[in-house]
Amino acid sequence: MSLLEIVLISVGLAMDAFAVAVCKGLAMKHGSTKKGIIIALYFGAFQAIMPLIGYLLGIKFEKAIETVDHWIAFGLLSAIGLNMIKESLNNDENDINDNVGFKTMFILALATSIDALAVGVTFAFLRTNIFIPLIFIGIITFCLSFIGVKIGNKFGDKLKNKSEKLGRNYTNFNGNKNLVRPF
Repeated sequence: MSLLEIVLISVGLAMDAFAVAVCKGLAMKHGSTKKGIIIALYFGAFQAIMPLIGYLLGIKFEKAIETVDHWIAFGLLSAIGLNMIKESLNNDENDINDNVGFKTMFILALATSIDALAVGVTFAFLRTNIFIPLIFIGIITFCLSFIGVKIGNKFGDKLKNKSEKLGRNYTNFNGNKNLVRPF
């Protein structure tokens, strides 16, 4: 597996964590580097551990399914791709807050890393050396998650200020037909 392929897989796997990290950043009242690091550590660690678990499971069952392993790998990667497309089109709002407690982060990190488990199984079927991809997946997810928290917090602050201005101008509107532009 080439370095470019490893990086692309790593970035693809990190996208769910990045999206949740942006939402966590939006929910934060004040930018917190400590919370950003905690979020990034959870997501990075889970994204690195889940492919290892998948890899070990794939190796264990390899002999039993070796005649169809390439089809299983194809199916898993196809399912992951279709799920990513479905999630990108989904407009559901999630209840996201700035809590970084163990229970909250464990559930979020587990939920965003299920696809990494499937990728680990695929690595086993393709007989890929797992350690380099694990390092890349963990580091790239950590970095993108931390950046996501910072981006979310930055936009959250900007949107909050603009929405407060809009609210003040709307409540001060005294019946004139020309509403003062709030921005």
